[in-house]
Amino acid sequence: MFLGTQTLSYLSNPGGAINHSMDKDEENKLVEMIKVGNIFIYPTDTVYGIGCNALNEESVLRIKEIKGRDAGKPLSVIAPSKDWIYSNLFADKGRVDKYLPGRYTLILKKKEKGFLDYVSSGETLGVRIPVHWFAGLVAKSGVPFITTSANLSGEKAAAELRDIAKEVLEKADVVINDGKLPGQPSTIVLENGEELKR
Repeated sequence: MFLGTQTLSYLSNPGGAINHSMDKDEENKLVEMIKVGNIFIYPTDTVYGIGCNALNEESVLRIKEIKGRDAGKPLSVIAPSKDWIYSNLFADKGRVDKYLPGRYTLILKKKEKGFLDYVSSGETLGVRIPVHWFAGLVAKSGVPFITTSANLSGEKAAAELRDIAKEVLEKADVVINDGKLPGQPSTIVLENGEELKR
């Protein structure tokens, strides 16, 4: 873990899909920081998220503690690839291709009981692939990455870093500033195809 919070600024093109201000060394450093379990506050195509390598149980539980979230309440992940989704979750290719990448979180049934149960203890897991350059870092890391809004539990999601509570910002290892984001959380797509806007 890194001591203290590192705040980094990388401004995207409109829409957030491509980052023009990060060199390969910076990109590789961030990918390694993802792999080892650092806590990130990071931009997406919707709102600022707080997340970590979802395979690192200690870091996942730390995020729940930072947010003041009930430990039993499920979290979602950014998938490193569609292949990862098909390997670990029951997923219809047509539905996945329809919604991902995009501003959606698909609720899918796990193939193995107990899979990432400290992330989501039930039979399902929420999964998304944002249309944003940060999702490219997750893809390069090869690991699923926790995605939940960077706010205290019950508070409004943040479109800008200044909207995030100081106590949340200070407990992250890495804070990535990408300016103002759209501000509307992802739409949930249930197993039956029903869409729930938040």
